[in-house]
Amino acid sequence: MTHKLQTLLVAGATGLVGHEVLRQALALPGLKAVYPLLRKPPGHASPDARVQPRVVDYTRLPALPHADAAVCALGTTIKVAGSQAAFRAVDFDAVLAFGRAAQAAGVHRFAVVSALGAGPRSSVFYNRVKGEMEEALRGLGFGSLVIARPSLLVGDRAALGQPVRGAERLGLLLGRPLTPLIPPLWRPIDAEVVARALLRALQSDTPGVQVLDSAQLQQ
Repeated sequence: MTHKLQTLLVAGATGLVGHEVLRQALALPGLKAVYPLLRKPPGHASPDARVQPRVVDYTRLPALPHADAAVCALGTTIKVAGSQAAFRAVDFDAVLAFGRAAQAAGVHRFAVVSALGAGPRSSVFYNRVKGEMEEALRGLGFGSLVIARPSLLVGDRAALGQPVRGAERLGLLLGRPLTPLIPPLWRPIDAEVVARALLRALQSDTPGVQVLDSAQLQQ
């Protein structure tokens, strides 16, 4: 059964997946308003009046507009953040702060972009923080929590004004010719596909926690 999304909060709307979530959400029937959370004012107003940006500081989030669903696509890398502590401040602290604020705004359905290999006991710092983040969100008790664990993301970061990630570029150069031979779980995945899967999962409103790995997202 499909449940319409009428109001949607989006954190990380300027990133690869968040930008696609925003774009695709506007094509959903019945959508009345989408609230992208931004760290600084947008350069220009959206031509669509349903897009109502909110400029926020994730360390002191204000009360958010009421919404029936939320997507969190916040994320960085240790290289971009500058340190492990700065990375954790985004990928754990800011995500959890958004989760709590969304819940206070009446959100019942919450979706988050994590990473393939995420686990709270992983020996890899990046994956461990992602796993701890997932665990913390589970503890908030959303009626429906969707956790996406994509593999290497494909998208034009430069067009969004984001730094191009060297590891992603190298992985795509090496992996693209071999894509048919790579198991679906490990294949590079387009941000557009991840966004579509998240919105569909939110519309299904399946109770409890859904963990979608990269192979499931591709489907």
